[in-house]
Amino acid sequence: MNPVAEEKPTAVFLPGRNPMAEAWRRFRHNIPAMAGLIFLLGFLLLCLIGPWLTPFGFEEQNRSLGAASPGTMGEAGRHWLGTDRLGRDLLTRLLHGGRLSFLVAVAATMVSLFIGVTYGAIAAWCGGKRDAVMMRIVDLLYALPFTVFLILLMVIFERSLLLLFIAIGAIEWLTMARIVRGQVLVLKTRAFVEAARSLGRRSSALILRHVLPNSMGPIIVYTTLTIPNVMLLEAFVSFLGLGVQAPQASLGLLINEGVSAMESAPWLLFFPSVAFALSLLSLNFVGDGLRDAFNPKE
Repeated sequence: MNPVAEEKPTAVFLPGRNPMAEAWRRFRHNIPAMAGLIFLLGFLLLCLIGPWLTPFGFEEQNRSLGAASPGTMGEAGRHWLGTDRLGRDLLTRLLHGGRLSFLVAVAATMVSLFIGVTYGAIAAWCGGKRDAVMMRIVDLLYALPFTVFLILLMVIFERSLLLLFIAIGAIEWLTMARIVRGQVLVLKTRAFVEAARSLGRRSSALILRHVLPNSMGPIIVYTTLTIPNVMLLEAFVSFLGLGVQAPQASLGLLINEGVSAMESAPWLLFFPSVAFALSLLSLNFVGDGLRDAFNPKE
C-alpha cells in the first residue's frame, strides 16, 4: 500500500501595502472627516468661481455704492443673501471673503511650516547643547503674548496682506518645531539613516531625502490643524479692524460688519458666521481624520 504523498503548502505572496493608500482607506471610512472634506472642497470651489456665479462683480459694487437698496434681504430674487448697509450683494462679498480668508490661512501656514520644520529638524539633528539652547528659545517664545505682539506689528507697520501672512506665520511655528524635532530625534537613529550615513551622505541630504519624508504624516496632520487656528487669528485681527481692510473683505471683517448691524439686518451676521463656523469645523474634522488615518489605534 503506497503511502499518500503529503501535499506541500504553496507559498502565498501578499502584495505590499502602500502606507499612503492604507491611510486614504482609513480616512475615507471616517464619515465626519469625509463630510468636512466635501464641504471644504465645495466651499473653496464656490469661492474660486464666485465671480462667474453672481451677477454682481465685487470691484464694480465697490465703485458704485448704493446701486441696490441698502440692508435688504432677498430683493426680487436677485440678492439671495441680501445686501449690506451700502447696497452691496452679501453673497458676492461672502465668496470673496472666504477666498481671502483661506488665502491668508494657507499662506501663513506655509510660512509657519517652513520655519517650524527647518528649526525643529536642525535642532534635533545637531543635538547636544545646540538642541538644548534652540529649544529653550522656543520655550521662551511660548511665554510671550503673541496676540498682543501681532496687534503691535499691525499697528506700527503699514497694514498689508503680505505683513499679515508673515506676522501670523511667524508666531504659529513653535508647536510645529517641537513636533518635527521629536520625529527627527527618533528617525536619526534608525538603521536606514545610519546606512545612508555610512555611505558618506551629507547631513542636508540625509535630512531632506530620508528623515523628513518619513515624518510627513505628523507634519501633514498638524498642518491641517494649524489652518483653522490661523483663520481664527486672522478673523480676530480683522474683527478688531487691524487685518484685512475695506473695501476688501474677509470672513472676520464681514462678521465685524454684521455685529454692528445685527439688530436691523441680522443676516449680515448670520451668513458669514455660519460659513466661518462650518469652515473651522470641517478643517478640524479633516485634521482629526488625518491623525487617525496616519496613526491608527488598532
